[in-house]
Amino acid sequence: MSTFKSFVQAFAAIACGVMLMQGCIKNDIPYPRIRPQFLSFEVLDELQPAAIDTINSTITLYLDETADPTDVVVKEFFLTPAGAVWNDSVAFLNGIDLSSPVTTTVALYQTYSWEVTAVQNIERYFTVENQVGTSTIDAVAHRVIAYVTDRTPLDAVKVTSIKLAGPEAVMEPSLEGTPVDFNGPVTVDVTEHGRTVRWTIYITATESTVTTDRVDAWSQVAWVYGTAEAGKDNGVEYRKAGSEEWIRVPEADVTHNGGSFTACISPLDPLSDYQARTYSGSDYGEVVDFTTYGTAQLPNSSLDEWWLDGKVWNPWAEGSTSFWDTGNKGASTLGPSNTQPSDDTPTGTGRSACLETRFVGIGMLGKLAAGNLFAGSYVRTDGTNGILSFGRDFTFRPTRLNCWVKYHSAPISSTTEGFGDLKDRPDTAVVWIALIDSPEPFEIRTNPKNRQLFDPDGPEVVGYGMMQLGRDYLEWEKISVPVNYKSTSRVPKYVLVVASASKYGDYFTGGNGSTLYIDDFSLDYFY
Repeated sequence: MSTFKSFVQAFAAIACGVMLMQGCIKNDIPYPRIRPQFLSFEVLDELQPAAIDTINSTITLYLDETADPTDVVVKEFFLTPAGAVWNDSVAFLNGIDLSSPVTTTVALYQTYSWEVTAVQNIERYFTVENQVGTSTIDAVAHRVIAYVTDRTPLDAVKVTSIKLAGPEAVMEPSLEGTPVDFNGPVTVDVTEHGRTVRWTIYITATESTVTTDRVDAWSQVAWVYGTAEAGKDNGVEYRKAGSEEWIRVPEADVTHNGGSFTACISPLDPLSDYQARTYSGSDYGEVVDFTTYGTAQLPNSSLDEWWLDGKVWNPWAEGSTSFWDTGNKGASTLGPSNTQPSDDTPTGTGRSACLETRFVGIGMLGKLAAGNLFAGSYVRTDGTNGILSFGRDFTFRPTRLNCWVKYHSAPISSTTEGFGDLKDRPDTAVVWIALIDSPEPFEIRTNPKNRQLFDPDGPEVVGYGMMQLGRDYLEWEKISVPVNYKSTSRVPKYVLVVASASKYGDYFTGGNGSTLYIDDFSLDYFY
């Protein structure tokens, strides 16, 4: 018994020791760092879909003119992955003040901050009789400045139109259609969404009848901006440096906005000196000298240069500097390259690019990979998804992108969430070009957990153009993609050119077997 008793005592001591040791064990395994991402964010009275930047954790909302920025109501949002929590969701769903940016937080093991900003572009205008140029409207200082001819009596200036806020705003007093004494500043109270803002309006007489405000010179195009009295014979003349003869810009190429006007001069010679001046009746504005830019074409625009690295086809010569790239490095993780060189060309010589949409892999282990070609580089593979760098150095402003295409559209066989209604419909190819002025090329991420795709309406976009191919092109056809610019003065830093056999390939939606042949890119610089 004594032996058994000793055993029990020893066992009890050991057990207590183990328990004490367990009590002292420190759990120093850190929680995983998984950053939650907003995949969608919809509010009431939005003008266009929100811009979600998953890299910088920002959301930009675009509000309609009728929206109240101090009471923005979230209609719907989608947060990933499962288990992530938006700490301020109730406040946003009930209405939040976004008159200035708001920081909110999401959580999954750790807490992460996001910044939400609302943008509301309201059309504002103010015009009077005998006005010279366009009114300057300062929405921050609530101030309007307009100019009239020096023969206009300032004690009886007729206001022809005025809008200083949204369409539901009420202004007191109402000035439109009546003569107003503008010998001094005139104030009006504008009430909207229960808040009243006081605006001050100034009108000044000017002796200048016409001015040449500025010239924005491109390669073979120049934009001339001028101001004069509204309703007069206003326009622009130009000539090459050294010439005595002025050439009048056709009226069809002059756009008028009250007393302001803009002339588009094209075609001009690249790298050449010119002069331009405005006119109003028999009066002329200042002569402005300007020099046009040069022109440039895209490297390997013929797509003749390729090399095979293992099973990955690359659209550049081995050992040379690349301009184009493809998603082949990602597609080849589950199968062969789906963008390859082809001997089928519009001229019968050289090579073209063959972009084929394929389902690569087997069953649940596979996914749809759209054949694609883009100006930029494939950065790395994220699982079975790609991270791409869109854009190459480029400071020119082309007016059109041209190329030759052949296309076979297959029925859409694979869809993802949100695209189910496209199943079995004909696939659509897409070719697009963009000029951007961001500090770096644009990063594309196709992983649904942190997806970031290009937005043509993004603030970094200077110009953009797209053409969709929604039918079979059985023979080679030349297409032209016009570039529409947001500004004539902004100079781009990068050019983005993208072609895809499936328009929604970034969402892994498309038709297995859709095939786009593309060749001979060229850029035009004139209208």
